[in-house]
Amino acid sequence: MTSHLLGRALVEEATKKSGLIWVRGAGHTRALWHVWHEGAAYIVGDGPGEQPLPGLVDGGDAEVTVRSKDKGGRLVAWSARVSELAPHSEAWEAAVGELKGKRLNAPDAERMAERWARECRVLRLEPRDAVTDLPDGSLAAAPLPTAATTRRAAPAALPRLLLKRRGRRG
Repeated sequence: MTSHLLGRALVEEATKKSGLIWVRGAGHTRALWHVWHEGAAYIVGDGPGEQPLPGLVDGGDAEVTVRSKDKGGRLVAWSARVSELAPHSEAWEAAVGELKGKRLNAPDAERMAERWARECRVLRLEPRDAVTDLPDGSLAAAPLPTAATTRRAAPAALPRLLLKRRGRRG
């Protein structure tokens, strides 16, 4: 009984403090932002501009791996029961109230809840009774294809500009 309570406490504290959780459902693994609320992790996605939730289905199972917020290493893994919340239900409203505060850079912050009700899914990942063994291997995956980029070729004039500045200071 004591180890069960310690396991639940570890899952709750680690998941609350971590900004991302790794969720595996039906062969797909994703890093997902979430919020811990009323004994479960809640996630929103599968809509335009939101995180994809492949392999996570209502009534299905998922494996969750929680990382340390400060060091990034794996802390705990737990199995979860997945349930999809009906838009505008009491549970959905409570979860969305918490999720809205964690959603960064939303293009439509004032209408976000309506958009989520129309176009997205809100899922509850409720821990099952047992803490599982941490997965083996790195869990690294190739990045998804995207049009976003952070690196471009340096402009041709940049080396000259940098050398000019150095010459003035010297």
